[in-house]
Order: sequence, then C-alpha cells, then structure tokens
Amino acid sequence: MEFQVRLTCVQDVLDFVTLATARPFPISVGDRRHRVNGKSFMEMFCLDFRAPVTVRTDCTREEFEAFRADVARFEVKGK
Repeated sequence: MEFQVRLTCVQDVLDFVTLATARPFPISVGDRRHRVNGKSFMEMFCLDFRAPVTVRTDCTREEFEAFRADVARFEVKGK
C-alpha cells in the first residue's frame, strides 16, 4: 500500500521519521531513482525532495490507515 508525501524541510523529515519509527512494520520512501528506509533519518536525505516522494508500507489495512492519518499533514492529496 502506498501514498505520496511532500517533505519540505529538515523538520518535516525528522517528524516523518519519528512517526515511522514508532510503527512495527516496514516503511520505505522513494523518489524516481532511490528507495530508502523511511525510519532512517540519514537515508532519507538520499532522496530528491523537490517533488513528492512515495511512501510504501507492508502492513494491514488498519495499520496503513492509522499511519496515513498520523502523517496526513505531509500527504499530497489526490495522488
């Protein structure tokens, strides 16, 4: 399951990683070229944040919806 987010500053990345780290399931984030661990602050900076990035999870529908709600302020609507 996936959705897109826009992270525009270092604080956004830190907040996203903090929320992702609290989850017991894998979360990956990717741009057109790279896919990284969404729980790794350092790995996240391998991505190009000039465009939205794609978040992928491996979890139940309920876990997905709860995580998506937690990071809703970053989500790109209509994607």
